[in-house]
Amino acid sequence: MWGAYVLNYAARQAVFAMYPSLQRDLGMDDASLGLIGAVFLWTYAIGCPVAGFVGDRMSKQRLVVASVVFWSLVTIATGVVGGGAAMIGCRAVLGVAQSLFMPTAVALVADAHPPRLRSRAIAILTTAQIVGTIAGNVFGGWMADMGRWRGAFFQLGGAGLVYAVVLALGFGRWRSLAGKPSPEAAVRRDDPVPPMWALLGIPSFLVLLVAFPCFVFGLWLIYGWLPTFLHDKFQLSQRDAAWDATVYLQSMAAVGLLGGGLLSDRLYRRTAAARQWVLVASLVGCAPSLWALAMVTSLETTRVAAAAFGLSSGLFMGNIFAAAFEVVAANLRASAVGVLNLGGGLVSGFGALFGGVWKQSLGIDGLLVITAGVYFAAAALLIAATLTLFRADHVRAGGLPP
Repeated sequence: MWGAYVLNYAARQAVFAMYPSLQRDLGMDDASLGLIGAVFLWTYAIGCPVAGFVGDRMSKQRLVVASVVFWSLVTIATGVVGGGAAMIGCRAVLGVAQSLFMPTAVALVADAHPPRLRSRAIAILTTAQIVGTIAGNVFGGWMADMGRWRGAFFQLGGAGLVYAVVLALGFGRWRSLAGKPSPEAAVRRDDPVPPMWALLGIPSFLVLLVAFPCFVFGLWLIYGWLPTFLHDKFQLSQRDAAWDATVYLQSMAAVGLLGGGLLSDRLYRRTAAARQWVLVASLVGCAPSLWALAMVTSLETTRVAAAAFGLSSGLFMGNIFAAAFEVVAANLRASAVGVLNLGGGLVSGFGALFGGVWKQSLGIDGLLVITAGVYFAAAALLIAATLTLFRADHVRAGGLPP
């Protein structure tokens, strides 16, 4: 699944390194480029809770393979678009296709590991985001510089179709292990309460449902617009801008992911709220890094700021779902991931959109400064919730008292 997740992110991220070429070849303006990211995130968000609901009730392995096939075909189709509207349409369909993967993949990994190992297991899976983002951006920018941006989509989609076969064969061999029900399940699968309503009755989960969209708004503002921001600010090529926008940030995000997973699992021995406290530390670290990205004037210090944001954001990415699993019953995990991605995707779509709409007025730098303030507010909310709500919700979910 790690390999599939790499291809997932490479397929979605490659387009963000191609904006200058898409403006030239498809006649797209800044607002239309913003919609490329926004419509993907919105359809992805809407599809995630549905995928989570289905993933809690049918073969997770089959759903994962179907998602890989679906998004690979859409990626190939993106390479033949003839205009901006068709490009945006393909991105909308890609969001639906990829929404089938994430909730199910995370739930499978969580089911296969006990709580004391869960953060590092999910963190290792999530490092695929880092590799996929770097690979997609650099490959997309490189192909665009050569005038072959369409070929990038053909190759990424073809790789996904081949990998779907590998994945299906692997699941066939290890189906009994991967599909083993979690012994922690505290709610029956035929419980008459719909999963979404059950989740919305958990106060600690609702706080995560606020904090996560705040975080991913800034994340997707950077994912969608940092390459173009650096291209314009420092007069870099598309390939070099993609490199500077991804490698420093994403390599340190990998350190944050793995280090945050190990840290959370170690702290879990002392408190079941360990993952919640690591999320707080992440937001507090991300905020000044966003401010620095906006305000520094040299490429070298921009790289340092990007690396700092990557390190802090990795802590959040590796622990958000594990933190939710501390207050959510075991057989609602896929649904929990789906609902979190619904809130995150709906809000983060505006991160991609506003970058285009306000690029010439408020500017990407202005948006980064505002987002830094939002991160501090989200951290304060998480602190209050962890101190007042977590204990009761954790026990109700079947955990031991913190």
